[in-house]
Amino acid sequence: MPDTPVVTRIAPSPTGYMHIGTARTALFNWLYARGRGGKFLLRIEDTDRARSTPEATQAILDGMAWLGLDYDGAAVSQFERRDRHAEVAYAMLAAGAAYKCFATQVEIEAFREKARAEGGSTLYRSPWRDADPATHPDAPFAIRVKAPREGETVIRDVVQGDVTIRNSELDDMIVLRSDGTPTYMLAVVVDDHDMGVTHVIRGDDHLNNAARQMLVYAAMGWPLPVWAHIPLIHGEDGKKLSKRHGALGIMDWAAQGYPASAMRNYLARLGWSHGDDEFFGDAEALDWFDITGIKKAPARLDPKKLEKLSGQHIAAMDDAAILAGIDGYFAAAGKPATTEQDRARLISAMPCLKDRAKTFPELLEKARFVLIDRPIGRDEKAKAALNSVSNGILSELTSHLQNATWSRNVLEGILTEFADTQGMKFGTLAAPLRAALAGRTTSPSVYDMMLVLGREETLSRIGEATV
Repeated sequence: MPDTPVVTRIAPSPTGYMHIGTARTALFNWLYARGRGGKFLLRIEDTDRARSTPEATQAILDGMAWLGLDYDGAAVSQFERRDRHAEVAYAMLAAGAAYKCFATQVEIEAFREKARAEGGSTLYRSPWRDADPATHPDAPFAIRVKAPREGETVIRDVVQGDVTIRNSELDDMIVLRSDGTPTYMLAVVVDDHDMGVTHVIRGDDHLNNAARQMLVYAAMGWPLPVWAHIPLIHGEDGKKLSKRHGALGIMDWAAQGYPASAMRNYLARLGWSHGDDEFFGDAEALDWFDITGIKKAPARLDPKKLEKLSGQHIAAMDDAAILAGIDGYFAAAGKPATTEQDRARLISAMPCLKDRAKTFPELLEKARFVLIDRPIGRDEKAKAALNSVSNGILSELTSHLQNATWSRNVLEGILTEFADTQGMKFGTLAAPLRAALAGRTTSPSVYDMMLVLGREETLSRIGEATV
């Protein structure tokens, strides 16, 4: 469809959290559509009323919002379109592409049990396919589509290549149940057609569904979309993702403090690549992404690679983006929002915070020195560093700092010279100084902390530690 505007969709089922695989599929659809000036749509496949919940629907919306994947129009509820699905089933029936099947579940199961006992195919062949309508009973019926019995069906897939299915393996699938409810296989096709979807980009666990869904497209004379079935994500051990691999819901990663931009970058690289490029932003991804670059082999989840990208993204973010990211982290983790005072303090310290932090919690831990108020709580290592000897040294250092010009060069000169005159290595001086200023022995550099805190607060903290 070279002249048709691109329309893609993501169609998750609201039966739990938003899986990281669903998030990656959503990202691929978003990148492909947005990179070509097309539309990206969201459909909630909530036809399974027993399992679909409002909470799960909200989890999908939250996941999309956190990832920054905007979609066109309102989210579509598949369940609310059930009358349209039934309309299409009856249209196929009227056209002779489908038929009424009066077989009961008991009869179908009896057929399969007999087939299993005889070692034959359990693919159900309904006796009602070619029955004379005059023989139809006055009883509930399902509508089945007429699948071809001979030849082959070829799925032309951009990622998987041509996939051939023998038509003898296709059943006359039910499109409308005897209670009048549509099946998933029908609903998906009708919705994709009505929503104008041109490219169906989804997990390769749906590959076999494509052959069956093509029956509906053919019966209705509708054009096929471009198929692109992408490999699933596996764990580091090469096995299909499961709870044993840890965080699987996209909001679990948000709650661990990874920036959404890093997650987009990382998910884009799961099964797709652009040369050797690892670290990139949305502009590059939108320019580079193409479904022809998706690999056939399953991608492997690598938290260490995500962590590395996360650190690179934090380092490249401006202050406002970091504050917004921290807000998102707090919301996902169920923590109270930052106060205006804390935001101002974080901004003042940002130059010495973001270069080495891999996640927002790491950045906030580094920022602890500027977020705390006196009296400062100290961990055990900090308390140990502030012994009588070090306290005497810090007291003596104070006199050198009281009238000093408060600049990095001057402070570096004073502390270096003071350590030399005391006959100690700088690290020996830095440990109690860190403990005094941050309540920790691990912190940003003492110079960074002193400059951020200013002369008055620095001297007050040293004085408090040496009392």
